[in-house]
Amino acid sequence: MSDELLTIGELARRCGVATSALRYWEELGLLPPPDRVSGQRRYPPSAVRLVGEILVLRDVGFTLRELKVLVTARTSAADGWRELHRRKLAELDQRIARAQAARTAIAHGLACPHEDVHDCPTFEAGIAARLAGASLEEAHAEAERVVSRAGRGAATEAG
Repeated sequence: MSDELLTIGELARRCGVATSALRYWEELGLLPPPDRVSGQRRYPPSAVRLVGEILVLRDVGFTLRELKVLVTARTSAADGWRELHRRKLAELDQRIARAQAARTAIAHGLACPHEDVHDCPTFEAGIAARLAGASLEEAHAEAERVVSRAGRGAATEAG
């Protein structure tokens, strides 16, 4: 890349973002204020990499507010960015666990032998557990336990 300054349109095209996003990120302090030539923003070629960094961090789940903290932490040479990464990792682990529980519940619904899901004892037990304050993960596990116990009880009675 040359040392030639980029207009906001050129930077936007190179990075695949809207010019309005660049202006907004500048307003938030994610991008440093660019030089002005005849009133137009002019970015150094290094801005391409900075926009790429913002895109990657946004794609992995950091909010714009968190990105502002990361930019500040980077410039102050503080270790705060590590703590923010640890918190984001824990948040992602929780979201993954919720998504896995949701997937399991939906897969059960698809595999359920009942024509109407409202006739399914697992579904009803899950609803009862959720209404009792359990999370989706806990409600699904509780529903499985309730149905499993009921199934063992019916097998014992039949035997």
